[in-house]
Amino acid sequence: MKNVPASGRSFSKCRYCLFALGTVVVLLTSLAAQQTAQSPEKKEDENAGKSSVEETLKRLPAELQSVPGKLAHEHIDWLIGPYIPVQAKLQPLTLKEREEVYIRRTFLTVGSYLARGFSAGIDQARGEPYKWGGGMPGYGRRYAARYGEFVVQNTLAAAGDAALQYEPRYDFCRCAGFWPRTRHAISRNFVNYNRTESELRPQVPTYVAAFAAGALYSSWLPGHHNKWRSGGLSIVSQAGIGSGYNFVSEFALDILHKFGSRK
Repeated sequence: MKNVPASGRSFSKCRYCLFALGTVVVLLTSLAAQQTAQSPEKKEDENAGKSSVEETLKRLPAELQSVPGKLAHEHIDWLIGPYIPVQAKLQPLTLKEREEVYIRRTFLTVGSYLARGFSAGIDQARGEPYKWGGGMPGYGRRYAARYGEFVVQNTLAAAGDAALQYEPRYDFCRCAGFWPRTRHAISRNFVNYNRTESELRPQVPTYVAAFAAGALYSSWLPGHHNKWRSGGLSIVSQAGIGSGYNFVSEFALDILHKFGSRK
């Protein structure tokens, strides 16, 4: 069997990363183009719909209408982090409020720890990196590394959102139905509101931060790792796991409400 030179393997890995990065960039660009291509009449209709919270609530399921925004926040912010309830108006955050959102999302949200545990479990099953071994000691090292990567990514993303005045919180879909809410949850992993709280923009800070954190993550692993490949894989991971996290966030209140009703 013919051996492939190391330079050839590196080129192949870089090509894979560039393909992944290019795919995400194309997706973000297409989403931005769709928002830009909207007619003025359509934008006016959207802004009018956002300004009338009462009309929106009339179209929501009855179980969502009956849950006060403050009570809902107390119920699930510990699980999914700070978010915008369907009853709340979209308003820009102050710098102090952004700091609070960053701290809660990074260190005080159960979902962030569970997501890192999932990523570390995948690494454990793959035996990556091999030198960290198996068992609980190996899993502990992988978990610590993944959580460190998350802290770096969230810090860079928060700084980018603050600089561009992007909305860092997840906003619940002001709609009804499983598929509309699912589309909303997935789309919020790729676009978000800017300082107007009405115009959607590509989640550039999130994906730039994901690439940088992935590249840095590879630097503290034992052995030699391609930083470009690690950054590209981190982008792919953000696209997949981020969409899944938003999906769980969107329906978390429904699930807890069902459990509460049964209880």
